[in-house]
Amino acid sequence: MEISLQIISYVLLVVAALVPIANPFSTAPLFVTLTAGADKAQRKHIAFLCCLYMFGMLVIFLLLGTVVLNFFGVSLPALRIAGGLIVATIGFRMVFEKKDKEPESPEVSHDSLTKIAFTPLAMPMLSGPGSISVVMSMSAQISLLEPVTSKLIGYIVVIGGIAIASIICWLVLRASGSVVRFLGQNGIDALTKVMGFLLVSIGVEFIVAGLKGLNIIEG
Repeated sequence: MEISLQIISYVLLVVAALVPIANPFSTAPLFVTLTAGADKAQRKHIAFLCCLYMFGMLVIFLLLGTVVLNFFGVSLPALRIAGGLIVATIGFRMVFEKKDKEPESPEVSHDSLTKIAFTPLAMPMLSGPGSISVVMSMSAQISLLEPVTSKLIGYIVVIGGIAIASIICWLVLRASGSVVRFLGQNGIDALTKVMGFLLVSIGVEFIVAGLKGLNIIEG
């Protein structure tokens, strides 16, 4: 009984660490703007894919993140800078997007759905450098456990926490789709510009954090 309660408490600790960093509530407005041309079923599908990608990437980084980054010689600060550049680039496109002769939102294809779900929603918004650093630090702690069964339990506990965090993000994004009907096209366009500016700001923060980690600038 005590062991099961302890495992549950560890899972909740993982969830409490990941959800504020993933912050699906801040991603929800971006989700709304990027899926303005999608119908209700497509938005639900995008939300599901996004959180599925989030779960998969965090589990991969939990199990293999340190090995992969070391193999390619990529540091976590460099990962932050790369994520920042991606976010900022998407933000610039949203701010300076031109709509010439398309009064209605174009039909969203299956391929574009997959792209939106992966970038920027899953990566780097929900499973960005912050979330990755959390699971990688947990992986480092698990690697110190003995015996092997303790390591196995540790990985299962963290993966369970990642799964719950992904479900919470999915519920938030799934509900955010209903906002579209209240905003209308003009509201979506205005929100797109605002979110683009905020994305540029978030991207700059990622880059600054990465530069601080590389000791290029002082904190």
